[in-house]
Amino acid sequence: MKTITINDLKPGMFVVGVTQQAGNVRVKSQGWVRTKGAIGALQKAGVLEVEIDPDKTLQAKQQKQAQSDEGPHEADVTVHDPWHKTTSVEAELDLATTLYEEAKGLQEKAFADVKAGKAIAVDEFKQTASGFIDSIFRNQDALACIARIREKDSYLLEHSLNVSILMSIFAKHLGLERDIIEQLATGALLHDIGKIKISSQILNKPGKLSDDEYRLMMEHARYSYEIVGESGLGQIATEIAGFHHERLDGSGYPYGKKADALSQYVRMAAIVDVYDALTAERVYKVGLTPIRAFRILKDGTPEHYDADLLAHFINCIGVYPVGTLVKLKSERIGIVASSNPQEPLKPVVKVFYHAKNMLYTEVKDIDLADKRVTDELEAAIKPEEFSIDLIRFFRHTMMP
Repeated sequence: MKTITINDLKPGMFVVGVTQQAGNVRVKSQGWVRTKGAIGALQKAGVLEVEIDPDKTLQAKQQKQAQSDEGPHEADVTVHDPWHKTTSVEAELDLATTLYEEAKGLQEKAFADVKAGKAIAVDEFKQTASGFIDSIFRNQDALACIARIREKDSYLLEHSLNVSILMSIFAKHLGLERDIIEQLATGALLHDIGKIKISSQILNKPGKLSDDEYRLMMEHARYSYEIVGESGLGQIATEIAGFHHERLDGSGYPYGKKADALSQYVRMAAIVDVYDALTAERVYKVGLTPIRAFRILKDGTPEHYDADLLAHFINCIGVYPVGTLVKLKSERIGIVASSNPQEPLKPVVKVFYHAKNMLYTEVKDIDLADKRVTDELEAAIKPEEFSIDLIRFFRHTMMP
Protein backbone atom coordinates (compact mmCIF):
# COMPACT_ATOMS: atom_id res chain seq x y z
CA MET A 1 0.00 0.00 0.00
CA LYS A 2 1.12 3.57 -0.63
CA THR A 3 -0.18 6.94 0.53
CA ILE A 4 -0.15 9.78 -2.02
CA THR A 5 -1.51 13.32 -2.21
CA ILE A 6 -4.69 13.94 -4.18
CA ASN A 7 -2.59 15.89 -6.72
CA ASP A 8 -0.60 12.72 -7.45
CA LEU A 9 -3.70 10.57 -7.98
CA LYS A 10 -4.00 9.48 -11.62
CA PRO A 11 -6.74 7.72 -13.61
CA GLY A 12 -6.27 3.95 -13.41
CA MET A 13 -5.02 3.91 -9.80
CA PHE A 14 -6.78 1.68 -7.25
CA VAL A 15 -8.00 3.67 -4.21
CA VAL A 16 -8.10 1.78 -0.91
CA GLY A 17 -9.32 4.67 1.23
CA VAL A 18 -9.09 8.33 2.22
CA THR A 19 -6.29 9.01 4.72
CA GLN A 20 -6.47 12.79 5.08
CA GLN A 21 -9.26 15.23 4.32
CA ALA A 22 -10.64 18.67 5.05
CA GLY A 23 -14.27 17.72 4.45
CA ASN A 24 -16.65 14.86 5.26
CA VAL A 25 -16.16 12.56 2.28
CA ARG A 26 -15.91 8.82 2.65
CA VAL A 27 -15.10 6.05 0.15
CA LYS A 28 -17.88 3.49 0.45
CA SER A 29 -16.01 0.80 -1.48
CA GLN A 30 -12.50 0.29 -2.82
CA GLY A 31 -12.01 0.66 -6.53
CA TRP A 32 -10.25 2.09 -9.55
CA VAL A 33 -10.47 5.80 -10.33
CA ARG A 34 -11.01 5.83 -14.08
CA THR A 35 -11.45 9.51 -14.96
CA LYS A 36 -10.04 12.92 -14.15
CA GLY A 37 -13.59 13.95 -13.30
CA ALA A 38 -13.69 11.47 -10.42
CA ILE A 39 -10.41 12.86 -9.10
CA GLY A 40 -11.82 16.38 -9.37
CA ALA A 41 -14.85 15.31 -7.32
CA LEU A 42 -12.55 14.05 -4.58
CA GLN A 43 -10.58 17.32 -4.60
CA LYS A 44 -13.78 19.35 -4.42
CA ALA A 45 -14.95 17.28 -1.45
CA GLY A 46 -11.79 18.17 0.48
CA VAL A 47 -9.74 14.98 0.09
CA LEU A 48 -6.02 15.69 0.64
CA GLU A 49 -4.45 12.22 0.68
CA VAL A 50 -5.52 8.71 -0.33
CA GLU A 51 -4.12 5.24 0.11
CA ILE A 52 -3.62 3.26 -3.12
CA ASP A 53 -2.59 -0.26 -4.05
CA PRO A 54 0.20 0.18 -6.67
CA ASP A 55 -0.04 -3.48 -7.67
CA LYS A 56 -3.56 -2.92 -8.98
CA THR A 57 -2.88 0.15 -11.11
CA LEU A 58 -4.36 -0.28 -14.57
CA GLN A 59 -2.14 0.02 -17.61
CA ALA A 60 -3.28 2.29 -20.46
CA LYS A 61 -4.84 -0.59 -22.40
CA GLN A 62 -6.63 -1.97 -19.33
CA GLN A 63 -7.86 1.49 -18.42
CA LYS A 64 -9.34 2.02 -21.87
CA GLN A 65 -11.06 -1.38 -21.67
CA ALA A 66 -12.43 -0.54 -18.19
CA GLN A 67 -14.01 2.62 -19.53
CA SER A 68 -15.71 0.80 -22.41
CA ASP A 69 -17.28 -2.12 -20.56
CA GLU A 70 -18.33 -3.23 -17.11
CA GLY A 71 -14.74 -4.26 -16.20
CA PRO A 72 -13.09 -2.99 -12.98
CA HIS A 73 -15.34 -0.71 -10.94
CA GLU A 74 -14.66 2.91 -10.08
CA ALA A 75 -14.23 3.98 -6.46
CA ASP A 76 -17.66 4.74 -5.01
CA VAL A 77 -17.30 8.17 -3.39
CA THR A 78 -20.07 9.71 -1.31
CA VAL A 79 -19.95 13.15 0.31
CA HIS A 80 -21.31 12.97 3.84
CA ASP A 81 -22.72 16.30 5.06
CA PRO A 82 -23.80 15.86 8.70
CA TRP A 83 -25.39 19.33 8.76
CA HIS A 84 -27.66 18.78 5.77
CA LYS A 85 -31.26 19.92 6.39
CA THR A 86 -34.32 19.41 4.23
CA THR A 87 -36.69 21.62 6.23
CA SER A 88 -36.64 24.60 8.60
CA VAL A 89 -36.59 24.17 12.36
CA GLU A 90 -39.94 25.96 12.63
CA ALA A 91 -41.54 23.55 10.17
CA GLU A 92 -40.13 20.50 11.99
CA LEU A 93 -40.91 21.54 15.57
CA ASP A 94 -44.58 20.56 15.59
CA LEU A 95 -43.89 17.00 14.44
CA ALA A 96 -40.81 16.73 16.66
CA THR A 97 -42.87 17.76 19.69
CA THR A 98 -45.50 15.12 18.89
CA LEU A 99 -42.79 12.47 18.54
CA TYR A 100 -41.30 13.49 21.88
CA GLU A 101 -44.61 13.40 23.76
CA GLU A 102 -45.53 10.03 22.24
CA ALA A 103 -42.12 8.69 23.25
CA LYS A 104 -42.68 9.84 26.84
CA GLY A 105 -45.95 7.92 26.87
CA LEU A 106 -44.19 4.82 25.54
CA GLN A 107 -41.54 5.14 28.26
CA GLU A 108 -44.21 5.28 30.96
CA LYS A 109 -45.87 2.19 29.49
CA ALA A 110 -42.55 0.33 29.34
CA PHE A 111 -41.81 1.06 32.99
CA ALA A 112 -45.30 -0.14 33.94
CA ASP A 113 -44.93 -3.28 31.81
CA VAL A 114 -41.58 -4.22 33.32
CA LYS A 115 -42.93 -3.60 36.81
CA ALA A 116 -45.87 -5.90 36.04
CA GLY A 117 -43.59 -8.60 34.65
CA LYS A 118 -44.64 -8.04 31.03
CA ALA A 119 -42.38 -7.95 27.97
CA ILE A 120 -41.21 -4.66 26.44
CA ALA A 121 -43.07 -3.54 23.30
CA VAL A 122 -39.94 -3.89 21.15
CA ASP A 123 -41.54 -2.90 17.84
CA GLU A 124 -42.96 0.30 19.34
CA PHE A 125 -39.53 1.33 20.58
CA LYS A 126 -38.02 0.62 17.17
CA GLN A 127 -40.71 2.78 15.56
CA THR A 128 -40.04 5.59 18.04
CA ALA A 129 -36.30 5.43 17.37
CA SER A 130 -36.96 5.48 13.62
CA GLY A 131 -39.22 8.54 14.02
CA PHE A 132 -36.51 10.37 15.95
CA ILE A 133 -33.94 9.60 13.27
CA ASP A 134 -36.21 10.72 10.42
CA SER A 135 -36.76 14.04 12.21
CA ILE A 136 -33.05 14.46 12.89
CA PHE A 137 -32.18 13.87 9.24
CA ARG A 138 -34.77 16.48 8.20
CA ASN A 139 -33.51 19.05 10.73
CA GLN A 140 -31.70 17.99 13.89
CA ASP A 141 -32.23 21.38 15.53
CA ALA A 142 -35.92 20.66 16.27
CA LEU A 143 -35.48 17.61 18.51
CA ALA A 144 -32.20 19.02 19.86
CA CYS A 145 -34.11 22.09 21.03
CA ILE A 146 -36.87 20.03 22.65
CA ALA A 147 -34.25 17.92 24.43
CA ARG A 148 -32.88 21.11 26.02
CA ILE A 149 -36.31 22.32 27.20
CA ARG A 150 -37.11 19.85 29.93
CA GLU A 151 -39.32 19.61 32.98
CA LYS A 152 -37.65 19.29 36.36
CA ASP A 153 -39.99 16.55 37.63
CA SER A 154 -39.80 14.35 34.51
CA TYR A 155 -36.08 13.54 34.54
CA LEU A 156 -36.39 9.75 34.61
CA LEU A 157 -38.50 9.70 31.44
CA GLU A 158 -36.96 12.63 29.60
CA HIS A 159 -33.34 11.66 30.26
CA SER A 160 -33.62 8.47 28.21
CA LEU A 161 -35.41 10.31 25.40
CA ASN A 162 -32.75 13.01 25.35
CA VAL A 163 -29.91 10.49 25.34
CA SER A 164 -31.58 8.73 22.39
CA ILE A 165 -31.89 12.02 20.48
CA LEU A 166 -28.31 13.06 21.20
CA MET A 167 -26.98 9.60 20.32
CA SER A 168 -28.79 9.77 16.98
CA ILE A 169 -27.35 13.22 16.22
CA PHE A 170 -23.90 12.02 17.28
CA ALA A 171 -24.11 8.89 15.10
CA LYS A 172 -25.38 10.91 12.14
CA HIS A 173 -22.37 13.21 12.37
CA LEU A 174 -20.02 10.23 12.51
CA GLY A 175 -21.55 8.99 9.27
CA LEU A 176 -22.80 5.68 10.72
CA GLU A 177 -25.24 3.60 8.71
CA ARG A 178 -28.98 3.99 9.27
CA ASP A 179 -29.51 0.52 10.77
CA ILE A 180 -26.71 1.11 13.30
CA ILE A 181 -28.19 4.48 14.29
CA GLU A 182 -31.57 2.82 14.88
CA GLN A 183 -29.98 0.25 17.19
CA LEU A 184 -28.14 3.00 19.06
CA ALA A 185 -31.29 5.11 19.41
CA THR A 186 -33.36 2.15 20.62
CA GLY A 187 -30.72 1.08 23.12
CA ALA A 188 -30.50 4.64 24.44
CA LEU A 189 -34.27 4.83 24.88
CA LEU A 190 -34.06 1.81 27.19
CA HIS A 191 -30.66 2.36 28.78
CA ASP A 192 -32.13 3.22 32.19
CA ILE A 193 -35.05 0.76 32.15
CA GLY A 194 -33.40 -1.11 35.04
CA LYS A 195 -34.16 1.82 37.36
CA ILE A 196 -37.68 0.43 37.65
CA LYS A 197 -36.18 -2.08 40.07
CA ILE A 198 -34.64 0.63 42.26
CA SER A 199 -36.77 2.05 45.08
CA SER A 200 -38.31 5.47 44.46
CA GLN A 201 -36.82 6.69 47.75
CA ILE A 202 -33.34 6.21 46.31
CA LEU A 203 -34.19 7.40 42.79
CA ASN A 204 -35.75 10.64 44.00
CA LYS A 205 -33.57 11.35 47.02
CA PRO A 206 -32.71 15.07 46.89
CA GLY A 207 -29.42 14.77 48.75
CA LYS A 208 -26.28 12.69 48.37
CA LEU A 209 -26.78 8.93 48.46
CA SER A 210 -25.22 6.92 51.25
CA ASP A 211 -22.66 4.25 50.33
CA ASP A 212 -25.27 1.51 50.66
CA GLU A 213 -27.80 3.49 48.61
CA TYR A 214 -25.21 4.15 45.91
CA ARG A 215 -24.36 0.45 45.70
CA LEU A 216 -28.06 -0.30 45.16
CA MET A 217 -28.35 2.47 42.57
CA MET A 218 -25.40 1.07 40.59
CA GLU A 219 -27.32 -2.17 40.11
CA HIS A 220 -29.74 -0.44 37.71
CA ALA A 221 -27.23 -0.88 34.88
CA ARG A 222 -27.07 -4.63 35.52
CA TYR A 223 -30.88 -4.78 35.52
CA SER A 224 -31.01 -2.79 32.28
CA TYR A 225 -28.55 -5.21 30.69
CA GLU A 226 -30.72 -8.17 31.65
CA ILE A 227 -34.03 -6.59 30.62
CA VAL A 228 -32.84 -5.33 27.23
CA GLY A 229 -30.91 -8.55 26.61
CA GLU A 230 -34.08 -10.59 27.11
CA SER A 231 -36.05 -8.28 24.79
CA GLY A 232 -34.23 -9.50 21.68
CA LEU A 233 -33.12 -6.02 20.58
CA GLY A 234 -29.60 -7.23 19.89
CA GLN A 235 -26.04 -6.79 21.14
CA ILE A 236 -25.62 -3.07 20.47
CA ALA A 237 -28.75 -2.05 22.40
CA THR A 238 -27.97 -4.51 25.20
CA GLU A 239 -24.41 -3.24 25.67
CA ILE A 240 -25.54 0.39 25.73
CA ALA A 241 -28.08 -0.47 28.43
CA GLY A 242 -25.62 -2.43 30.53
CA PHE A 243 -22.28 -0.71 29.97
CA HIS A 244 -23.03 3.04 29.71
CA HIS A 245 -21.59 3.58 33.21
CA GLU A 246 -18.38 1.66 32.46
CA ARG A 247 -15.19 3.70 32.06
CA LEU A 248 -12.05 3.21 29.97
CA ASP A 249 -9.78 2.75 33.02
CA GLY A 250 -12.06 0.12 34.56
CA SER A 251 -13.38 2.39 37.32
CA GLY A 252 -17.00 2.25 36.12
CA TYR A 253 -19.84 -0.07 37.03
CA PRO A 254 -21.47 -2.58 37.26
CA TYR A 255 -18.85 -4.87 35.69
CA GLY A 256 -15.64 -2.83 35.88
CA LYS A 257 -14.90 -3.33 32.19
CA LYS A 258 -11.86 -1.62 30.64
CA ALA A 259 -11.22 0.06 27.29
CA ASP A 260 -10.56 -3.08 25.24
CA ALA A 261 -13.98 -4.46 26.25
CA LEU A 262 -15.92 -1.28 25.44
CA SER A 263 -17.12 -0.74 21.88
CA GLN A 264 -17.28 2.61 20.11
CA TYR A 265 -21.03 2.60 20.64
CA VAL A 266 -20.71 2.13 24.41
CA ARG A 267 -18.07 4.87 24.54
CA MET A 268 -20.47 7.18 22.72
CA ALA A 269 -23.27 6.33 25.16
CA ALA A 270 -21.05 7.05 28.17
CA ILE A 271 -20.32 10.57 26.89
CA VAL A 272 -23.91 11.36 25.95
CA ASP A 273 -25.37 9.95 29.18
CA VAL A 274 -23.11 12.08 31.38
CA TYR A 275 -23.58 15.19 29.25
CA ASP A 276 -27.36 15.04 29.50
CA ALA A 277 -27.26 14.29 33.23
CA LEU A 278 -24.94 17.25 33.88
CA THR A 279 -27.07 19.71 31.91
CA ALA A 280 -30.41 18.49 33.29
CA GLU A 281 -32.54 20.65 35.55
CA ARG A 282 -33.67 18.64 38.56
CA VAL A 283 -35.95 19.56 41.45
CA TYR A 284 -32.90 19.49 43.72
CA LYS A 285 -30.13 20.38 41.23
CA VAL A 286 -29.45 23.23 38.82
CA GLY A 287 -28.32 22.04 35.41
CA LEU A 288 -24.89 23.08 34.15
CA THR A 289 -24.38 25.03 30.96
CA PRO A 290 -23.18 22.93 27.99
CA ILE A 291 -19.76 24.58 28.13
CA ARG A 292 -19.31 23.61 31.78
CA ALA A 293 -20.47 20.05 31.04
CA PHE A 294 -17.98 19.78 28.18
CA ARG A 295 -15.17 20.90 30.50
CA ILE A 296 -16.04 18.22 33.04
CA LEU A 297 -16.10 15.58 30.33
CA LYS A 298 -12.75 16.78 28.95
CA ASP A 299 -11.30 16.58 32.46
CA GLY A 300 -12.32 12.92 32.41
CA THR A 301 -10.26 12.07 29.32
CA PRO A 302 -8.55 9.78 28.63
CA GLU A 303 -9.16 7.88 31.88
CA HIS A 304 -12.95 7.77 31.64
CA TYR A 305 -13.98 8.96 28.18
CA ASP A 306 -12.69 8.55 24.63
CA ALA A 307 -10.98 11.85 23.75
CA ASP A 308 -11.50 11.58 19.98
CA LEU A 309 -15.19 10.74 20.31
CA LEU A 310 -15.67 13.57 22.81
CA ALA A 311 -14.16 16.04 20.33
CA HIS A 312 -16.61 14.83 17.67
CA PHE A 313 -19.52 15.09 20.11
CA ILE A 314 -18.66 18.67 21.08
CA ASN A 315 -18.40 19.56 17.41
CA CYS A 316 -21.82 18.14 16.51
CA ILE A 317 -23.66 19.51 19.56
CA GLY A 318 -21.98 22.89 19.49
CA VAL A 319 -20.71 25.25 22.15
CA TYR A 320 -24.15 26.85 22.25
CA PRO A 321 -26.59 24.02 21.42
CA VAL A 322 -30.01 24.79 19.99
CA GLY A 323 -32.37 25.47 22.89
CA THR A 324 -29.69 27.13 25.06
CA LEU A 325 -30.67 30.36 26.80
CA VAL A 326 -28.05 33.05 26.08
CA LYS A 327 -27.30 36.70 26.79
CA LEU A 328 -25.99 39.09 24.13
CA LYS A 329 -23.71 42.04 24.85
CA SER A 330 -26.70 44.32 24.31
CA GLU A 331 -28.25 42.75 27.46
CA ARG A 332 -30.88 41.05 25.31
CA ILE A 333 -31.83 37.51 26.29
CA GLY A 334 -32.73 34.86 23.75
CA ILE A 335 -32.75 31.21 22.91
CA VAL A 336 -30.47 29.62 20.32
CA ALA A 337 -32.88 28.78 17.51
CA SER A 338 -30.54 27.44 14.83
CA SER A 339 -26.97 26.15 14.77
CA ASN A 340 -24.18 27.50 12.60
CA PRO A 341 -21.57 24.80 11.91
CA GLN A 342 -19.33 27.20 9.96
CA GLU A 343 -19.18 29.66 12.88
CA PRO A 344 -20.28 27.84 16.08
CA LEU A 345 -20.02 31.02 18.17
CA LYS A 346 -22.49 32.83 15.89
CA PRO A 347 -25.80 30.92 15.84
CA VAL A 348 -29.24 32.33 15.14
CA VAL A 349 -30.72 33.63 18.41
CA LYS A 350 -34.40 34.30 18.97
CA VAL A 351 -34.37 37.27 21.38
CA PHE A 352 -37.38 38.02 23.58
CA TYR A 353 -36.25 39.68 26.83
CA HIS A 354 -34.09 42.60 27.98
CA ALA A 355 -32.14 41.86 31.14
CA LYS A 356 -31.26 45.46 32.03
CA ASN A 357 -34.78 46.81 31.56
CA MET A 358 -36.32 43.59 32.94
CA LEU A 359 -39.08 43.35 30.36
CA TYR A 360 -40.17 41.14 27.51
CA THR A 361 -39.50 42.49 24.03
CA GLU A 362 -40.72 41.74 20.54
CA VAL A 363 -39.62 38.25 19.53
CA LYS A 364 -36.99 38.60 16.82
CA ASP A 365 -34.44 36.35 15.11
CA ILE A 366 -30.87 37.63 15.24
CA ASP A 367 -28.39 35.91 12.92
CA LEU A 368 -25.08 36.58 14.63
CA ALA A 369 -23.19 35.47 11.52
CA ASP A 370 -24.71 38.34 9.54
CA LYS A 371 -21.98 40.95 9.04
CA ARG A 372 -24.56 43.69 9.49
CA VAL A 373 -25.22 42.51 13.07
CA THR A 374 -22.92 44.12 15.60
CA ASP A 375 -24.30 42.23 18.62
CA GLU A 376 -22.19 39.44 20.08
CA LEU A 377 -23.08 36.39 22.13
CA GLU A 378 -21.73 36.93 25.62
CA ALA A 379 -22.58 33.77 27.54
CA ALA A 380 -24.98 30.92 28.14
CA ILE A 381 -27.21 31.59 31.13
CA LYS A 382 -29.69 29.72 33.29
CA PRO A 383 -33.46 30.37 33.17
CA GLU A 384 -33.77 30.97 36.91
CA GLU A 385 -31.40 33.93 36.71
CA PHE A 386 -34.25 35.97 35.21
CA SER A 387 -37.22 33.94 36.46
CA ILE A 388 -38.12 33.16 32.86
CA ASP A 389 -40.60 30.38 32.22
CA LEU A 390 -38.56 28.93 29.38
CA ILE A 391 -40.94 26.11 28.50
CA ARG A 392 -43.92 28.48 28.21
CA PHE A 393 -41.87 30.91 26.14
CA PHE A 394 -40.61 28.15 23.89
CA ARG A 395 -44.07 26.85 23.14
CA HIS A 396 -45.46 30.31 22.37
CA THR A 397 -42.62 31.60 20.21
CA MET A 398 -40.96 28.64 18.54
CA MET A 399 -43.94 26.54 17.51
CA PRO A 400 -45.45 27.13 14.05
